[in-house]
Amino acid sequence: MEGRVYDLEERTARFGEQIIFLARRLEKNSINKRLVDQVVGAGISIGLNYREANAAESLRDFRHKIAICRKESNEVKHALHMIEVANSHMVEVCRSLWKEANELLLIFSASIRTCDKKLRTNEKKSITL
Repeated sequence: MEGRVYDLEERTARFGEQIIFLARRLEKNSINKRLVDQVVGAGISIGLNYREANAAESLRDFRHKIAICRKESNEVKHALHMIEVANSHMVEVCRSLWKEANELLLIFSASIRTCDKKLRTNEKKSITL
């Protein structure tokens, strides 16, 4: 991986793809329909909102979009747990995706903390001017 630039946009896209692949493998029934709608919606929303964050017009706008990414990551974790409960043969796949959703959540949480520090610093600077 030496010399390779870490690309969170690519990572969130691959995550969305894996969520879609999971959804396609699930049996078609009323329980899974609701769970698939939820997990696919939240799963692809992470990447969409991350791209919006990268095009943000301000630090506050960036923070807001990253907070949505964090919220959607958390929602995916819950939906994956429910899919696992409803589809015991998908435990390994769900746990692997849950782990990635959790890692994304931690990344977005760290980014929010960094934004909050920068925003507080900027507020202090504007007060002293």
